[in-house]
Amino acid sequence: MASPLGEKIRARRTELKMSLDALAVQTGSSKSYLWELENRDNPKPSAEKLSRIAEALKVTLEFLWNAEDESPDEAVKDEAFFRQYQKLPSAEKKRLQRMLDAWDDDE
Repeated sequence: MASPLGEKIRARRTELKMSLDALAVQTGSSKSYLWELENRDNPKPSAEKLSRIAEALKVTLEFLWNAEDESPDEAVKDEAFFRQYQKLPSAEKKRLQRMLDAWDDDE
C-alpha cells in the first residue's frame, strides 16, 4: 500500500505526463528509489531528495508532506502569498494580522 506521499508523487507525475525515468534524471535519483517512494507504505526520503522531487514536480515541500488533499495549485498560491507577506513592511503585516484576528472573532 502506498503512502500519501507516494500517492501525491505518482499523481503529480502522471498529471505532468512525466515518467519515472524523467523524474529520476531531474532529481538525480534512481528510478528504483522513486518507485520505492511511490509504492512503499512508509517512505523516509531525505529533505534534500524531497526538495528536488518537489522542484521537479512544480509543487511545494509542504504539499508533498501535508496529509490533507490540497491541490498543487492551491499550495503554490499559498507559498506565493506567504512570500508576498514576508516582504511587507511591519506596519502592513500588523494591519493584515488585525484583519485576520477580526475575521476569526466573527466565527
